[in-house]
Order: sequence, then structure tokens, then C-alpha cells
Amino acid sequence: MSISLCVVLHNSERELGALLDSIDAHLSDRPQIICADSGSTDDGAALARSRGADVIVMDGNPGFGAANNAAVSAATEDVAVLLNPDCRLIDGSLERLVTAAGNRRGLMVPRLLNENRTVQDSAHPLPGGWDGYLAALTAPRLLPRRVRERLQPFRSDHEIEVGWAIGACVAGQTALLRELGPFNPDDFLFAEDLELCLRARALGIPTILDPSVELIHTGAHTSEGRTDEARLELQVRRRREVIGRQLGANALARDDRSQALTFALRAAARRDRDRNLIQLKALRAAQNRSS
Repeated sequence: MSISLCVVLHNSERELGALLDSIDAHLSDRPQIICADSGSTDDGAALARSRGADVIVMDGNPGFGAANNAAVSAATEDVAVLLNPDCRLIDGSLERLVTAAGNRRGLMVPRLLNENRTVQDSAHPLPGGWDGYLAALTAPRLLPRRVRERLQPFRSDHEIEVGWAIGACVAGQTALLRELGPFNPDDFLFAEDLELCLRARALGIPTILDPSVELIHTGAHTSEGRTDEARLELQVRRRREVIGRQLGANALARDDRSQALTFALRAAARRDRDRNLIQLKALRAAQNRSS
């Protein structure tokens, strides 16, 4: 199956070199690599050109979604993979994800790993459901398998449909991704992946996790310039905007309550207390602004 890898660069030179090395090491055939450079001040675009990638230089920094859309529009192969520069292949399993994407109308995502090979919380249930309360009030990893996988699908050991997934690596038929956008270009930062998966779901297009495909994902370096508090507050606001727009007021109200419960209980148990208090404060402020 032919592949177009779509990579958005924003001061990503350091990460890009490691990604390209892993592609050369683990893919049997050289894919088309398209790098959309969005407002970088480093030499990432020059590195991409020197390694044989097609480079699109965006006008200014229009954001992750607009840059991905530009890259997908330039894809020439049957399947496109939206791939963050801070990912690395550890084997050839991405080719299986691509084959699966080519054979179905869906968004295929892999299991994402931290540097130490622990599993990231990268695949999630549909927000705004009643199960959000159960997840807040229990330790899902201790629950029966069926319930655990519903609350924390990233822990599944088999292919499973999820509500949404982190967009560090998403494979789909190129024509399907173009049909979707794939992203809303008006969404500049945070929750673009949530919005994509919810919008696709509304059109009958599932997001499917294949945990047999694993990549290392080192984290969201593009937001490092923001203070932690500002970043967390923006994440909370953007999540609410997307859920309200895509799932409606009732789902948003349920998600607000389950998120508030989660933040409050974690803070009380001193699990990332400062982080959860910031998120709880941001959620209350966002609710007040929209009321």
C-alpha cells in the first residue's frame, strides 16, 4: 500500500531528524513525505528538503490544522498518515496500520508510547457520556475488562473503536481525509484531534485503535512557549468549545460535571494537585463566561 506521510513542522528540526531516521530504518519502501512548515524559525524545512521530503512553506503560522490540510492536499498516494514530528517508528508496524486504513472507511490510530515504552493515555471514550462519572469515581484499571476498555480504551490489547484519539498519528484513505478537511482550519491550537474524530463520527466514520501498532511520541513541544497555567486553561476552553459544537449542550453539561469531579477528586488525593486545581479553576471560569 502506497503511503504519503504528512508532517507539520513548527520549530521541529530536532525531532524531525529522529523521525526521518526511523522511517528510513523501518519502512520497507520509501514513502512520500510532505512537510508543511508553519511559522518555524529553525532549519527544519531545510533538513526536510535535504532528506528528500516535499516541503510546503505556509504563510506565517496558520496552525496545526491548516498546515495538515495543506499537506494532505499535496498527497499523491492512496493512504495518508498525519504524523507529528515528535513521533518515532520502532518497527515496521505502521505499514499494517496503513493497510487497514486502505481497506476501510475509518481513521486508524496506533498505540502511542512514552520514551520508556509505557503506554500513553492517547485513546479516549466519547466525551459527554454517563461513563465519565464512573471513570472519575473509580480506578478503571481495576474494573472488569469490558468496563475498563470502555473507560480507558488505550489499555485495550485488541483493535477497538474509540470516541477520539490524540492526533499524533492518524492514517486514513487520502480521499477520505480530504473529504473531512481533514481539520477545521479555524482551530488554531488544541482539540483539533477531538474535533476531527467527533466530526468524522457524525458522518459514520469511526476512529479505530490498533494497539499492535506502536510508535514513540515524546509530547507536544509546539506549546512549550506557553506557561503551564495558560496552556491548561486553553485546553479546557477548547475542549468545551468542540464538545458543545459537535455533541450539543446536554453532552457538554455532562462532560463539565464529570471533568469537574475528576479534577476535584485528583486534587484532593494530591495526584498532580496543582495541575488539577488549575484545570478546575479554568473549567469554572469557562462555564461562567458561557452562561
